[in-house]
Amino acid sequence: MKKIVLVAVLILISMTKIYSQSKKLISGNIKDEKQIPLIGASIVIEGTNEGTITDGEGEFQFNTSKQEGTVVVSMIGYVTKKVPFNVDDSNKIEIVLEDSSLGLDEVLVFSSRAVDRKTPVAVSTIKKQDIELKLGNQEFVEILKSVPGVYASREGGGFGDGEVTLRGFNSENVAVLINGIPVNDMEGGRVYWSNWTGLGSVTSSIQVQRGLGASKVAVPSIGGTINTITDNTDAEEGGQVSYSVGNNNYQKVGVKLSTGMLNNGFAATVYADKISGDGYVDGTPFEGVSYFASISKTFNEKHRLVLTGTGATQRHGQRFERLPIQDYRSSERGIKLNKGWGYKNGQLFALSENFFNKPLISMNHYWTINENNKIATAVYYSSGKGGVNFEDGPDKGKLTGPNAYRLGQLGPVDVDRVVDENIANGESTAIIQTTANDHIWAGAISTWNSKINENFTFIGGLDYRYYKGIHYKKVDDLLGGQFYKDNSDVNNPNKAAVVGDKIGFYNDGFVNWYGSFAQLEYDQDNFSAFVALNGSNTTYKRVDYFRKLATDSSRETDNVDFLGYGAKTGGNYRIDNFNNVFVNVGYFERAPYFSAVWATNNNDETNKDAENQKIFSVELGYGLRLPKFAANVNLYRTLWNDRTQTDTRTAFNPTTNATEIVYTNILGVNALHQGVEVDFEYRPTTDFTFTGMLSLGDWRWKNDVTAVITDSDQNVISNLNLFIKDLPVGRSAQTTAALGARYFITPRTSLNVDYNYYDRYYADFNPGNRTSEGIDPWKVPSFHLFDASLLHKFRILNLDAKIIARINNVFNTEYITRANDNDGTAQGATVFFGAGRTFSISSIINF
Repeated sequence: MKKIVLVAVLILISMTKIYSQSKKLISGNIKDEKQIPLIGASIVIEGTNEGTITDGEGEFQFNTSKQEGTVVVSMIGYVTKKVPFNVDDSNKIEIVLEDSSLGLDEVLVFSSRAVDRKTPVAVSTIKKQDIELKLGNQEFVEILKSVPGVYASREGGGFGDGEVTLRGFNSENVAVLINGIPVNDMEGGRVYWSNWTGLGSVTSSIQVQRGLGASKVAVPSIGGTINTITDNTDAEEGGQVSYSVGNNNYQKVGVKLSTGMLNNGFAATVYADKISGDGYVDGTPFEGVSYFASISKTFNEKHRLVLTGTGATQRHGQRFERLPIQDYRSSERGIKLNKGWGYKNGQLFALSENFFNKPLISMNHYWTINENNKIATAVYYSSGKGGVNFEDGPDKGKLTGPNAYRLGQLGPVDVDRVVDENIANGESTAIIQTTANDHIWAGAISTWNSKINENFTFIGGLDYRYYKGIHYKKVDDLLGGQFYKDNSDVNNPNKAAVVGDKIGFYNDGFVNWYGSFAQLEYDQDNFSAFVALNGSNTTYKRVDYFRKLATDSSRETDNVDFLGYGAKTGGNYRIDNFNNVFVNVGYFERAPYFSAVWATNNNDETNKDAENQKIFSVELGYGLRLPKFAANVNLYRTLWNDRTQTDTRTAFNPTTNATEIVYTNILGVNALHQGVEVDFEYRPTTDFTFTGMLSLGDWRWKNDVTAVITDSDQNVISNLNLFIKDLPVGRSAQTTAALGARYFITPRTSLNVDYNYYDRYYADFNPGNRTSEGIDPWKVPSFHLFDASLLHKFRILNLDAKIIARINNVFNTEYITRANDNDGTAQGATVFFGAGRTFSISSIINF
């Protein structure tokens, strides 16, 4: 028996050896159009399952029994290519893949993308593959958390409530662009990320330009620019289906379809997904639908039109009230504690709920006049409708605050008890209202790019924006009563309001913006430089429908105009093939925010003398590029005078016995932001990549200021003098660091680990407690976070597929992500805790 087994084994070994000897080796490399190696590209012999994927250098090799045939090369974002082969040819197969997005280069130029070792700005780029790998069920802004100078958080933890700061500047002072189109709110500058929850699935890349940046829109940002480039129309027919699950019943299903370029010059790509979940924080369920469509028409070599639409309709519960740390410790819900929800008719009822739909539609025309002159024009329109629900009424203390009707000391609110009392009274004294911010937004940007000669290029353009914001409160839920008494409208006093009626306030804000910009670029040998000028005129107007009679001429204010302008210049010197240095410097004046002109929300108190915000910035940078190692070092200093700052927080009102929202409008703030940033990437082998960054900031307020505090009905509560000189700027960690490692276990399987460190995060000062000189705000304890993800690529039914598993906050670290100061101590601060350990799993099939 042993002899029989031995003979069988020898026969099998011989057959295996003969079979392996009959196989031939196919090898080669795959690059993109810029000769950059493509990692993870799929190579399969047509009609078989034989194949592999490229390694960290874009190289591939595998054995085949076929003498000749065709290899099919594919990768997400690139046009699939078929290449014939013959094993008798000893040469490696050299393959170049073209980008699958039609006209992507045109979009990148229009969107003011920075070029490595040429554009003199500090820049970081996040590619589609990294977004797909790491984002999962995180907030869209969290994909930026390893970028130098960035602090990204989930804020209260509601879906889409994330916030990002850059070099200590909040989103009001960071330009956010989608395909080169600005999306910051025209009145206050803020970005509401819940309006763009679908971006993670349709983003081609994100470029973060820190400081003045390369953006050519009429007025640059202060902290930097976040430029998101969406997927363009695909040049190839195909599609994608995806399904994701995660903690707290997170689910997301998406479908993408592309026609490819048709014979008539048309191409179309559409995408839609549906998302839902319970939310990590108590009382924050969410659901939404995201949509994206891009239709292009290529007329000839000179003209191309692209129509793009994107947006998301969503509804989600919020955690709006920051709580003392002891409340979290005392509650069995721990860091998930949220006082802003309860039960109504046995169903979860979010007392604070955000809902909105804001589609953005743009028509882009790309005109190639000749080899040296091109004009790109975008006309866009966006309308937003929705708002946020809150408690209201003289008895709203039954729903919020220390005496709310709770099921247990820190438990959910017994909304049914409030309903029963309103039914008994007939009149509702505690209701749910909607604070709405509907708007109409339209604009156009046109850029002319002219290559004067081999060394000089001129770029000039026009930028127009129109905005109408419609602000009001309305009754959303009477909670059992028949009506709600409101005395806010002088045209209809003592109104018995029902569901849908406007209450509290009702006014419109109008913004007209005219801008122009011009830039001259120089590039020769090892030196490149630019000089840029911009100018703008911002016109504000306000109409108040509640506080002014319909016959009162002062119901509509006069136009208030502010002239803004700026200049910046910079240069980059490439010392050799490995080293470069750059410098940029700029000064600009920007119109004050709308809130600075009507700080008291009163047409009779128009502040026509509101100061322009004045910004001076200088930056030095160094870059190193070696075959296996790349690094950047940046030093920056930004002085910002006459800043307008807003603060929103909750405070107990002893008159109403309720916790209420109060708004603080702070005028004339001066601040100095300076620091150093280092980032690097090291690839010792084709299978391993190591990245890291360190950001050290020193951000402080430079003067004492005045502030106006208003309630949720826009009534002035008080005017205060605030002593904030030399206080550290809050809302962002002034020390951040990150390390990342990616290891290809096999050519198809990779493991990714990321580490983030945060320190010197200071709580936002409380305007109500800064009326005399005092101690510094409380410093939040430093914290460390680890994330991990595992990617595996495979083929199913001859289709490329992948599965991605992610764990965020691997060690379930407890940390504070947002804090408001009270008395400089941890005991007095009110905070949001960040999310604990979360997970998501995604499966993706391309066809």
